[in-house]
Amino acid sequence: MAKTPGSKPNAAFMKPLTPSAELAAVVGSEPLARSEVVSKMWEYIKKNNLQNPANKREIISDDKLQPIFGKPKVTMFEMNKLLAGHLK
Repeated sequence: MAKTPGSKPNAAFMKPLTPSAELAAVVGSEPLARSEVVSKMWEYIKKNNLQNPANKREIISDDKLQPIFGKPKVTMFEMNKLLAGHLK
């Protein structure tokens, strides 16, 4: 989506949120904007090779991701929805 001149970034996405203890184990305990949380999650997923090689849209839970996702694997679209429950 192209930005129109004078448009402002969505303040809701820029507001720093505090991660839950489970999420802090992956992204750290400092308050972060939603976009930063998602970026750090992808860093962790790629660093630990947690994408399903047969379907790159699937993320396989390891010991740190299992408490966040609550199931063995999720799609990248589900991940964003599940992260919202771990941010205040």
